[in-house]
Amino acid sequence: MIRIERIGAENPDFIQLVKQLDTDLAERDGKEHLFYDQFNKIVEIKYVLVAYEINMPVGCGAIKKYDTDTIEIKRMYVTPQSRRKGIAGNILTALEDWVAELACKRCILETGKNQPEAIGLYLKSGYKVISNYGQYVNVENSICFEKEL
Repeated sequence: MIRIERIGAENPDFIQLVKQLDTDLAERDGKEHLFYDQFNKIVEIKYVLVAYEINMPVGCGAIKKYDTDTIEIKRMYVTPQSRRKGIAGNILTALEDWVAELACKRCILETGKNQPEAIGLYLKSGYKVISNYGQYVNVENSICFEKEL
């Protein structure tokens, strides 16, 4: 049974999952990881979810205000041993529900072209590819998505 909890960015389970995420991204992105890392600091994130399976943290996701009507989805991750169980989709849905509660109408996100699992999740979940936004404009390895809620 998967349980998803709303927590703060200072939660040790979230911090541990983010460390695992950053290790994975550093392997996938190589020297480009430092560029992306600067935009993924958790101190700026107020809304965080952690998924638990038998009281073990197995996944996370977060949202961050982008503008008045838009929320950016950040720090999506599921541990390797817990993948292919629908956990990432459950986290994404829970984040979208939270976005709706915050009265925002649109989600945006960036992921890397070296993350085919993430790209597949977002396409399957109704996200559309958009032009790279903000700091990701002209970044060849980035792919950006949006979904109107």
